[in-house]
Amino acid sequence: MPMLHPHRHRPLLAWLLLALATPAWAQLPTWTLDPVHTRVLVAVDHAGFSSALGTVSGATGTLHYAPGDWTGARVEAEIPLQRLDFGDDAWNRATLARGLLDAGAHPVAHFRSTRVDPVDDSHARVTGLLQLRGIEREVVLDVRLNAARRHPLPPFRRTVGFSATAVLSRGDFGIDAWRSMIGDRVELRIEAEATRSRGASRDQGPAGPGTGRDPAAPVPADDHADDAADDLHAAAAAAAGLASDAAADAGQQTPPLDDPEAGQDPDCPPSQPRPESEP
Repeated sequence: MPMLHPHRHRPLLAWLLLALATPAWAQLPTWTLDPVHTRVLVAVDHAGFSSALGTVSGATGTLHYAPGDWTGARVEAEIPLQRLDFGDDAWNRATLARGLLDAGAHPVAHFRSTRVDPVDDSHARVTGLLQLRGIEREVVLDVRLNAARRHPLPPFRRTVGFSATAVLSRGDFGIDAWRSMIGDRVELRIEAEATRSRGASRDQGPAGPGTGRDPAAPVPADDHADDAADDLHAAAAAAAGLASDAAADAGQQTPPLDDPEAGQDPDCPPSQPRPESEP
């Protein structure tokens, strides 16, 4: 009977344990929020007369998501409150002051998803923890996937776009000033775009002891293939643009000398000779 050598199987066992320890979201494509095309709209009652509308731009964050499959999806985002804009400087200052958002002490709102419940391929309810003004509360987002495809403009990155809505109570976050003037119910509408990260598995955070990731682990071949596809697509588009420019330039060149129409006076029909120049 052959002798067994347990130590020879240790590397295989180590890789197996590493795979089991790696969370499902870490194996998903990674996307980076586009701060230019990600915006939060805030609507809150203004003394019963209207809903005051403010927007926040510049959000940053990371999304782990496989288009068409919500399994294991996860998102983290940071919203810079100093960029909140209600359309009036005085109103903005009052909103960011200590009595309301206290953005001087808490300049960033954080959101971290904790559960994703699929409705269908393009809709889901995303539950997460929102930290605002130093207080963390659970918030539920109704999310719709708008599109997942390559962007039509250079550099033609793979892009996903979402719309989401949520309702929260400002009192839950300790924002209780001006109750007679400002409603407690706050409606949120979020429009977000995210682009596929290059070498996605390298964007999963630091590696090392206790992280569940091997710092020496190679980047999966699929990530390299996706990055190469991006580069190839961009190169093909650039080549097509150069070819189009060359064709346009060729169409504007001077006709050859043996062309009977070459140099024809546009005001003189071809059947008539060009008039003699005056002395």
